[in-house]
Amino acid sequence: MDKLEINYDRLVEKALKHVVIEALRIAADEGLPGEHHFYITFKTTHPGVRVSAQLLNQYPEEMTIVMQHQFANLMVGETYFEVDLSFGGVPQTLRIPYDAISYFADPYAKFGLSFNVNSGMEDSELDDLLLQEEPEPKKVSGMAEVISIDEFRKKKNA
Repeated sequence: MDKLEINYDRLVEKALKHVVIEALRIAADEGLPGEHHFYITFKTTHPGVRVSAQLLNQYPEEMTIVMQHQFANLMVGETYFEVDLSFGGVPQTLRIPYDAISYFADPYAKFGLSFNVNSGMEDSELDDLLLQEEPEPKKVSGMAEVISIDEFRKKKNA
């Protein structure tokens, strides 16, 4: 029987994405308090991203938006958010799936997160990978050695 392995890196990344979602919800519901502002970098070619052809030509792989004073109609959905921003005086609506975000920062709070962006895989598909099959462990003959964890603890000065 194959053993399953928990992908903790993916669990942590998913939890941290929820930090981004909650920050966006606060901004949508109450506006950005004080000097808080967001830098959001995302993959423009990720499935589900909606940007104008002009922006896609200008940013064919990755784009960073700043949400500070001049954004409108921020809508935080279950798998994406939409926001109206102005580019060269032209208002545009962007739809950005959370899975497309590669970086999120609030410079005022000195807070930032980097994410691995999986090309085209949706969160539901990645959830299935949280439990991955692990090959059978190799059996090793011989005696097991018990070691004391005290060997690895830092010694306190007396």
